[in-house]
Amino acid sequence: MRNRGEASTLDGFWVKPDWPRTGTAAAWPRLSGYSLSRPAGRGRPVRSVRLCSAPLLRSVLPVPPGLPVAGVGMRAVLAVLAAVLAVGTALSRPGLLPHGPARGDARLRPGDDESSPGLLLRRALRLYGRAGRRLYVGTNGVISTQDFPRETQYVDDDFPTDFPVIAPFLADLDTSGDRGNIYYRQDDSRDVLEQAVGYIQAGFPRSAGTFVPTNAFIATWEDVGAYQELSQDTEPSTKLNTFQAVIAYNDEDTYTIFLYPSGGLQFLGTRPKESYNVQLELPARVGFSWGDGDDPKRDGLFHSLASSEQALRVLERESNTGIPGVWVFHVGGAEHVEPGGGEGAAPAVPQSPPEHPNPGTASYPHPLSSHTSMAQRPSHASQSPVLLGFVPGGRRAAQERSWLQPSGDGSKPSATPLHPGSFPGDVFRAKKAKHPPPVICHCVSNLSPLSPVFTYSAASKETCAQHHGRCSPHAFCTDYATGFCCHCRATFYGNGRQCLPEGAVHRLNGKVSGSLRVGRASVRFQDVDLHAYIVGSDGRAYTAISGVPQPAARALLPLLPVGGLFAWLFALEEPGSENGFSITGAEFTQSLEVTFYPGGETVQVTQTAEGLGPDNYLSLRTHIQGEVPFLPENVTVHITPYKELYSYSSSAVTSSGQREYVVVAGTANQTLSYRLRQNVTFSGCPHVRPPARQQLSVARAFALFDGHEHVLRYALAARIGPARGEHDAENPVVSPCHDGSHACEAPARCQPGVGTEYTCECPAGYRPEGRGCRDVDECAEGLSQCGPFSVCLNVPGSFRCECRSGYQPAGDGQACVPLAPPSDPCEAGRHPCAPGDRARCLSRGDGRATCECLPGYTGDGIHCSDVDECAESPCHPAAICYNTPGSFSCRCRPGYAGDGFQCTYGEVPSIQQLTPCEHARMYPREVPPGPSPVGDGHVPQCDEQGRYRPLQCHSSSGHCWCVDTAGQEIAGTRTAPGTTPPRCGSPEPTERPPSMCERWRQSLLEHYGGSPRGDQYVPQCDPSGDFTPLQCHGDSGYCWCVEQSGREIPGTRSEPGTTPPCLPSVAPPSVRPEPRPDVSPPTTGTFLLYAQGQQIGYLPLNGTRLHKEGARTLLSLHGSIVVGIDYDCRERMIYWTDVAGRTISRAGLEPGSEPETIISSGLMSPEGLAVDHLRRALFWTDSGLDRIERARLDGSERRVLFDSDLVNPRAIAVDPVRGNLYWTDWNREAPKIETSTVNGANRRVLVHTDIGLPNGLTFDPFSKLLCWADAGTKHLECTFPDGSGRRLVQNNLNYPFSIVSYANHFYHTDWRRDGVIAVNKETGSFTDEYLPEQRSHLYGITAVYPYCPGGKTHPNPIPWEFWWVLGV
Repeated sequence: MRNRGEASTLDGFWVKPDWPRTGTAAAWPRLSGYSLSRPAGRGRPVRSVRLCSAPLLRSVLPVPPGLPVAGVGMRAVLAVLAAVLAVGTALSRPGLLPHGPARGDARLRPGDDESSPGLLLRRALRLYGRAGRRLYVGTNGVISTQDFPRETQYVDDDFPTDFPVIAPFLADLDTSGDRGNIYYRQDDSRDVLEQAVGYIQAGFPRSAGTFVPTNAFIATWEDVGAYQELSQDTEPSTKLNTFQAVIAYNDEDTYTIFLYPSGGLQFLGTRPKESYNVQLELPARVGFSWGDGDDPKRDGLFHSLASSEQALRVLERESNTGIPGVWVFHVGGAEHVEPGGGEGAAPAVPQSPPEHPNPGTASYPHPLSSHTSMAQRPSHASQSPVLLGFVPGGRRAAQERSWLQPSGDGSKPSATPLHPGSFPGDVFRAKKAKHPPPVICHCVSNLSPLSPVFTYSAASKETCAQHHGRCSPHAFCTDYATGFCCHCRATFYGNGRQCLPEGAVHRLNGKVSGSLRVGRASVRFQDVDLHAYIVGSDGRAYTAISGVPQPAARALLPLLPVGGLFAWLFALEEPGSENGFSITGAEFTQSLEVTFYPGGETVQVTQTAEGLGPDNYLSLRTHIQGEVPFLPENVTVHITPYKELYSYSSSAVTSSGQREYVVVAGTANQTLSYRLRQNVTFSGCPHVRPPARQQLSVARAFALFDGHEHVLRYALAARIGPARGEHDAENPVVSPCHDGSHACEAPARCQPGVGTEYTCECPAGYRPEGRGCRDVDECAEGLSQCGPFSVCLNVPGSFRCECRSGYQPAGDGQACVPLAPPSDPCEAGRHPCAPGDRARCLSRGDGRATCECLPGYTGDGIHCSDVDECAESPCHPAAICYNTPGSFSCRCRPGYAGDGFQCTYGEVPSIQQLTPCEHARMYPREVPPGPSPVGDGHVPQCDEQGRYRPLQCHSSSGHCWCVDTAGQEIAGTRTAPGTTPPRCGSPEPTERPPSMCERWRQSLLEHYGGSPRGDQYVPQCDPSGDFTPLQCHGDSGYCWCVEQSGREIPGTRSEPGTTPPCLPSVAPPSVRPEPRPDVSPPTTGTFLLYAQGQQIGYLPLNGTRLHKEGARTLLSLHGSIVVGIDYDCRERMIYWTDVAGRTISRAGLEPGSEPETIISSGLMSPEGLAVDHLRRALFWTDSGLDRIERARLDGSERRVLFDSDLVNPRAIAVDPVRGNLYWTDWNREAPKIETSTVNGANRRVLVHTDIGLPNGLTFDPFSKLLCWADAGTKHLECTFPDGSGRRLVQNNLNYPFSIVSYANHFYHTDWRRDGVIAVNKETGSFTDEYLPEQRSHLYGITAVYPYCPGGKTHPNPIPWEFWWVLGV
């Protein structure tokens, strides 16, 4: 032991005493009051930092309370002290925690997308409020508590991820080819834990002051490279990264440390594998993501430290601990990650210049959402050295501190800048600190003249004169040596910031949300009402929660602590005691964990008080999550009076205990119990010492559920007093169960005994194993109670019975019974449809039915009225139309001959001149001899020679069948209405497949029911299958010339009576252009087109089912990234946006069509696209320029519709009939869906509430509904065009990108599944999915109908192939 006058050398530095201290233990030389300097002759002088008191050193060194500094392991002292002295420089590689084979590290297999086996931890850790027993390490700079999906599912995406993530540098990394190593291990050695806790306490000098980790997990990425696609012309990159992540934890809490040594980050991002030839590099992401869970409020929570190049670039130089390159985070909490630096450490990473908010981040003042970013705001902190213990503070920082915290000796105020405003505002915004920042003084020399100077100043003390406004109007303010506090006046009680009148009646209002498993049922509820009524004069508290669905409401009856919080808050105070409100005021957070016995069900409750509102109403939010025992109906719960011991500190209150309750059903009753642990955190006055312990006595407690009003009620009467039998009030004996010093290993629970004695008890479903517990496999040991037709599944602490396929749980919750097949309401006659001659009933397969009116009738299927076809004048002008139920007929007037659709002047041909078919058609009431193939009222169809057409269809019922040459029905060929007609007739044998002309001709004949009217167009084909040069509209006399592809030659259309000279030489050469080898023309019928990177895919539909076997690539576009896609039904053209080439292009669907770029300039990131086939216009969104534009379909007449109030415009849809335009803006701060006319008039917001990332948007021209798919809320919703009638279709999408509507289905592309997903419009159920063999992100999707949806609904829509022929 050295004398005080001696100097000692620590790693090349002299440590010399400045003055002697009194009142300290002489046996240990403290480092308090020592200055650090480099000895003369040992190189350039360094900045001198004088540590003014021992608590400062203790804040960064792992010194347990009461242990002198010299008692700390010298290795930890040297490592952390050297890091502290490196302020203003950077962390060196020796500053990393020891790693490598010499420390027993495992090495991750080299490769591009590798992951380690799950490493079973010696002790469970708490991560994001959940217990984890295994950790996985991935190549791509991530750690998780579960195995990783394929890297394409997360490596290029922003936060949040689908699985829990700790990401020190999430990017597409690659260690193949001897490019670096990845090491990992778990460690409990003293030197490692001491170094880790030193870093943690540097970032959390107060809240982590007593944190003692028992284990650490260390993962190190050493000299790893970025994934690179190598070719003959490229050389491997020499840029390599080194970084480390450390998870330090004990049974109660967890912290994470990210370490970035100097020169360790040589590259800041990686190029996506799907970027093709686009020069794009995605920055790495640093932060945390909760992953998807059972709690809908926690889905997608994340915390982002850095996701831009500016933020990543300074990770080595900046810090939130005061040690450059070292970043610490508290990750054990359930609601948010808490970064270091909020208690007096250095600021977070600055980022300048400001950038658009990252889609994965949001402002930090909303910790419950946890979409936080600590490095997304500009700062000038990098202009000066970072000083340990100083947080640059502006006016906001001062307003958010409740009280100043004194230093160790209670006499030194905090450091204050001499130049206010040097740091404009906060470096980061944070939730109000749980603990006030510590007060640390500095003596600083050798600073740059441009650096802000900090020194001790008595004027820095916050006083009542400055801040009395923070106190309640019913409080007075008291100045202390280093700050001030507020105290309620007489006849009021509270913590000084909020005061309530004594003995008055108080009210509390709040919202309750939860995700519970009750027996086998899962129940979720959101923002149901909570009201509490407090009678302060006698400590009574009445709580009512309404709207909790069954069976959860009944199962929550024993959970009295939900209402017990209010009993403690407003308990009647005995002399010398204080109730909860007197200590916490109206701003606190209660965390409660309850374990039920004998089942071992565990539930967590979080109640957050958010201050006093109008009329002194306390506002509260409650969240309940976990599992509770099932309680049958008609039971009551009785709770016996109890006493509860509360332990207090300056910022937390804790209690634990065991309660019994009696479940009564008639004359039978059963006594059960549960164990609870709770803590209440708040920001208290440091100058007022709360009582060490108090006892809450509950004399009466009731819980009941009102089934008529659906209200859960709790009532308690309580008083608070001193802890009975307390021998030493000043130094009470604290049970190891309460202060966390016990050795019980989860899931064992610490049970307090006498004094400091305790036992470790295992919950039901576990067996003791040392200080911990081992799960009992009830299934393997035959201890389950699963009945027949069920499967036993072991779960930690319990088991679960699941029914086999085809069975469902019985009413007793134990046995399984066969599923009863749903009855067919159509067959049983249990449907509301109109009579069968006007409507048909369609069974949906789930016991429900849909009604549809038959052709010729209109209505909703329940009420169908006849359509008067004659009102549209379908007959020839020289004919008379006769309307009949469900149909009509046309007859030529006297003196005219014909079928009524085409009449010519002259004598009626004699009967002898008519063929049998013509005779039956002319005189439909007569029926040909033999078995009638036609049915009642059928008018047969004849060909040009008067013969029966092979295909016959009933004009009213919709039935179709084949006939022979005599018109007799061929057995077995009849098809039902609405299905594909049969193929009839024997086509001439040919070696070649049908040509385009022949396919169109056959398609149109089928569409016309086999019998086109005289004025309807049918293509004319020559024997070789080509279009004949002359085409005419039936016998109307209108004719025109066509090219060989069938397109009309402009200027050749003639009037009746003249025929245009269409010579074969007019048509193009007989040699057709060869189709592109990468283009496969689609067949007829409805199909989907989807964008997938460099290609456009084709997916046919069979009805509404996805015909996956027919899927193929329609168009390959090398070097493109196709995002938006739409179809022009009139010209059979597809249009798309290309964000790689920054262009908009189109191509026809005919063989030989080549892509044509129509817009190639003035675009930055064109995404959404919509085609107006009536106005021949094109609309698109540009998220880079924040614009919405329109142009003609050839790219001409381009103009900007909107370029203001847009942040991230994505999807766009058009209603051509009404002339309305709709688009989404997925601005994370204020997402919305807007509308205007197609000309840009009458712009307004349609939807702006309860949406997150509205990626996909579609307008259904048939239902007239606007529908969207939201990747943030995971909802698929619809509304009317005016914003009314909003309806939720599906609430559990994955990550939709684009959506389209067809018939009774939605089809959307999904980035999590990398496929096309089908959703039923009526039921919201997922009915089908298509996953392309080549897995990559799918973008836009559109449907190609066999007709154009127009302004008028046609009874027989014309196929899309012929809209251009008809001039529509």
